[in-house]
Amino acid sequence: MNQGTLDIAVDERGVARLTLARAAKHNALSALMIDELTAAAHDLGADPAVRVVVLAADGASFCAGGDLGWMREQFEAGRAGRIAEARRLALLFKLLNEIPKPLVARIQGNAFGGGIGLISVCDAAIAAATARFGLTEARLGLIPATISPYVVARIGEGRARPLFLSGRIIDAWQAHATGFVTRVVPEAELDDAVEAEVRSYLDAAPGAAGRAKALARSLGFPITDAVIEATIERLADTWETEEAREGISAFLERREPRWRQAN
Repeated sequence: MNQGTLDIAVDERGVARLTLARAAKHNALSALMIDELTAAAHDLGADPAVRVVVLAADGASFCAGGDLGWMREQFEAGRAGRIAEARRLALLFKLLNEIPKPLVARIQGNAFGGGIGLISVCDAAIAAATARFGLTEARLGLIPATISPYVVARIGEGRARPLFLSGRIIDAWQAHATGFVTRVVPEAELDDAVEAEVRSYLDAAPGAAGRAKALARSLGFPITDAVIEATIERLADTWETEEAREGISAFLERREPRWRQAN
């Protein structure tokens, strides 16, 4: 089933494949994709016939972060509009994080910004050895705000700090060592590795798997509504800085920001 920016298919075992389908845009998150992902996560989570969800992507990249048009809209919006958009994105990550099914990421190519957020809410992440990862927001004068609770929950504060602060790009093996990725395989073996991961969850009772996931979340880093709202406010504050205006302007104008020109 195609929903515009997504393809959704469920096989006879109850394995749903939720595929980002904006290959020409490197599956960057647009307002429409955020809405459709939210609806898909709600529907798949509530469907008793679905036992496992695989989050995949068409084309060369898993998810390159925020869509250029969506970024431009945020640049031109007022604070209230930016908060509304940030909340919509934050609620998507919350819904995916709490989906009562095993959620497995199949990763190829680039996973930047919001793409890292999508990986961080998955229960397992299988990456091609050629994949690249980056929390690149600081390079734009921004912060990885709405995804930050899930990133810290996945890899810990100590490992998150250098990635948050630098915006550096890391390879698949570094992502594995950091904790983003569960397993790294040659690209030709990616589908087989994902299938092996999926089969392991089919041995578990569906209800017990969902309850076990909720248990694990309850014992980990607390991602409360207050934490989510605080990240939204921090992002709105950051958008109003001179650095953000310079970074986003440079991104839209395809030039280096002032701080990189000085290096």
